[in-house]
Amino acid sequence: MTAALEESGALPLALDLIRRFEGCRLRAYRDLVGVWTIGWGETLGVAEGMVWSQRQADAELERRVAQFLLGVFKRCPALHLEPPQRAAACVSLAYNIGLGAFGASSVCRKTMAQDLAGAAESFLLWDKAGGRRVAGLARRREAERTLFLMPV
Repeated sequence: MTAALEESGALPLALDLIRRFEGCRLRAYRDLVGVWTIGWGETLGVAEGMVWSQRQADAELERRVAQFLLGVFKRCPALHLEPPQRAAACVSLAYNIGLGAFGASSVCRKTMAQDLAGAAESFLLWDKAGGRRVAGLARRREAERTLFLMPV
């Protein structure tokens, strides 16, 4: 992990938030929209029948969240100048919806335009899976919004 990631303070905040909402399953399963998933919400390279140890799931989460933090900073450079909780909230969103979707989102666009109130409200738009509102996603988006708006 790079020193810049450690210094940002966003990584541990993002990890905590993601763990709270993803949960950990050590056997591959299909998520709400049918994507094979394992560990703390990992989908990359996951196939039916995969089994991980807890240590493997934890290590993979830390590695992937660090990658997502770098990707979020790349797509939304304004976050470099914001408090770490804003970046952490965006990393949690991106981990759930993907970096491409995050980069094209109104959360990213409004953060770049310094419309932080608008960016915070935009988290709430991402509460659907398979075209249907999901209560767990709505709770996660509320938590991300709250973290994004947390006073320094």
